[in-house]
This record gives sequence, C-alpha cells and structure tokens, in this order.
Amino acid sequence: MIEPWKIIEELESDNSRLFKEGVIEKHLNDKSFQEGLVMCLDPLTTFGVKQVPECIEDGAGLDWSDFKKAANQLIDRDKTGHAARDLIIELIESSKTDQWNDWYRRILIKDLRCGVSEKTVNNVAKKMDLEFRVPIFSCMLAHDGAKHPKKIKGDCLVEYKYDGVRVIAIVKNGRAILYSRNGKIFNNFPHIENALSKKEFNNLVFDGEVMSDDFQALMKQVYRKSGAKTDDAYLALFDILPLKEFNSGKSKLTSIERKEKLNGLAQSFDDVIKLVDYEIINFDNDDGQAKFSNMNKEALEKGFEGLMIKPNDNFYECKRSHAWLKIKPFIEVTLKVIDIQEGSGKHEGKLGAFHVEGKDDGKFFSLSVGSGLTDDDRERFWAAKDKLIGRMVEIRADAITQSIEGEHYSLRFPRFKNFRGFKEDEKI
Repeated sequence: MIEPWKIIEELESDNSRLFKEGVIEKHLNDKSFQEGLVMCLDPLTTFGVKQVPECIEDGAGLDWSDFKKAANQLIDRDKTGHAARDLIIELIESSKTDQWNDWYRRILIKDLRCGVSEKTVNNVAKKMDLEFRVPIFSCMLAHDGAKHPKKIKGDCLVEYKYDGVRVIAIVKNGRAILYSRNGKIFNNFPHIENALSKKEFNNLVFDGEVMSDDFQALMKQVYRKSGAKTDDAYLALFDILPLKEFNSGKSKLTSIERKEKLNGLAQSFDDVIKLVDYEIINFDNDDGQAKFSNMNKEALEKGFEGLMIKPNDNFYECKRSHAWLKIKPFIEVTLKVIDIQEGSGKHEGKLGAFHVEGKDDGKFFSLSVGSGLTDDDRERFWAAKDKLIGRMVEIRADAITQSIEGEHYSLRFPRFKNFRGFKEDEKI
C-alpha cells in the first residue's frame, strides 16, 4: 500500500471533488489510513497541544504503530505540558520530513490541508459498502415553531432565545473543550474553559450560548488567531447530558429532568457561567397562554432573539428535532374588521383578506391581513362575511411599522390569529 503522506500529497494536487473521492477510494481499505483519518477528522479526538513544529531534517522513519501509541498518550492526557512537548520533539526527530509534515503533524493539528472532510470520507466509505465511518459531530437543533403549531401543547419549558454564539462544552479528563455547533474548536474563551475544567464535570456535555454585551464585537473575536478580547463573554447554559449519551445521539432524561440536573450544579459554576431562565407553561389553558404572551412581550422589550419551546417529556437528540421549537418574538394587536376582501386566483369566491382598523396601545392601525387563514377558514368566513363586519380580530405580526404618510401604523407580516370572543369550533 502507498504511504499515507503520499496519498495526502496526491489529494493536494487537484481540487476536483470527484478526483479526491477517487483517490480516497483507492486507499480507504488501508487500516492505518483509516485510523489516521479518524484521529484527524473526529472533532471529539483532541491532543491537548496547540503548537506542533514542522520537521526540517530526516530521521530514520516513524512506524504508524509508534506514532499511534504516542498520539493516544496525548489523547488520554497521559502526556501534557512539557512532557507532551518533549514527546512531540522525539516523534519529529524519528520521522522523515514528508512523513511528519504531510501526515503525522497534520493529524496532530487536526487539519489535513488537502480539501478532504469527514463528509467526503464517509461518502466514499458508503459507496464502497464499508462499515468504516468517521464520527460526525452533531448537536440538537430546533424546528421553526410557527410551522408546527400543533406540536406546541401541554406542559413545556419556555426559555428566552439568546442571540449569541452556540457552544457545546465537553469535559473529559478534567478539561473542558468548547465546540461550535459544527464541531469546530473555539480557542478564544480560556476563562470559560477554565470555569468548566473541573473533575466534578468530567464526562458531561454542556449546551449553551456564549454571550457578550456587544454581539458584533463578539463575532469578530471568535476565530481570531491571536489577541482575541473575550474577557467580558460568559456562557449561558440551557442543557446538559452525559458524554456517553451525547455520543450515542440521544439522552435518557427528559427536558425537565435535564433542567433539574443542570440546576443542581448551579452552585458549582463560576461567575462566567450562567443559567438561562425558563418557565413551565401549559399551552392547553388560558393561564398558560397568558404567561406565554407575557414572555413574548418581555422577549421583545429585552431584545432576545425569540423564545424556545421544549415539551417537558421530550429528549435531547443530536439532530434537528421537534423536541425544540423556536419562536420569533411577535406583536399581537386586536383590531376591528372594517371590510372583507374577496380573494383572487385559487381563492376566488372565498375570503382574501380582512381590512382592519383600530387603536392598540395608543397607536391607530389600518391594514389588511390575509395570512394565517386555512382554506376552510376562507370558505366559512366568506359565507358569513356580513356577520363579521365589526368583529374584533387578534392579529400576530413581527413588528410595528409606520405608513409612508405617517398618518397611521401598520404591521410587518401580519397573520390572522382568531376572533376575540369566539370559542373553539363555534360556528359563525
């Protein structure tokens, strides 16, 4: 079999995706090549070293088995600090220059530098029908709650959605490593790493958002290679689960059980670690709806990105899941139906939109609203249009806008919610 560093050199010679896949396919059955790819491309495999010098003079040559043994000492943190540095120097002195610079060093710096990702490798492995795969880093992502209203029911955790940088903090061997949602390592928040680098947090995964008073300034510091200024940043935590469950892709504890576990660790956190506030809301009753409406109003007033809705009995899944639903903050106003407009096209002979007007919170609104209506709504409301003039309508929107003339206010993306005073399923 061709030496792995020769494969890397070949991969560097052409930027074509098909070319790279073809090269990988020729060599992916090689066990040492597979092991090296996993060490380099698996985000959860880390070596605890930041500086890895290049080799400038040929040594006798370093066998893969000897490199792997040394690399595992770094992975397990058996060698750290000066001992790790001395071990790397020994490896360099034993290696040939191209062997070190184009293969072993690139594994330790977690960058093959040849345009190959774990996705590329796994696509080839699947095509070859191999069992081998590079582990893929994934965390839980939310669906848009506005598109799944039927899933918002019963008892749910409701949190403010922070506008920061998503961070997955994984603690192993008493040391925390911060990852982006895509598995890239953040190195510019050492004070947050130190706060979580405790033995009592071993083998735990913390999920949250790194926050700062100035979001734009924070984004400029996230990936700076040197001189990053992030001292004012803090980590707002909203979830926790064991590393074993994170690696398996699903938690064993429900949303409320995980939240209770996180709350139980609150006394162990330093000042740079904060917990995201939440409320338990029952969406099936009026009190719950009122509480949700108040949280939405606060989200608007305090500048949060929105709200997160998490049914109490759902589990953490390392994928996009309906167990998390994000809701943008919205405006709700109640206005009077002044006119009913017929639809066009497929809505001809049905309700097209309500024209509504009225005062809400001291502002006079005048606008048309045609979104948020089902086909059944359009037929029923059009058939009873004479009875609807003068009715009060609740409208949900993203923001208040002012007319060009400045004489009245309108709404951005207005959506029909319901008639005030109508009971569910009450016939018109």
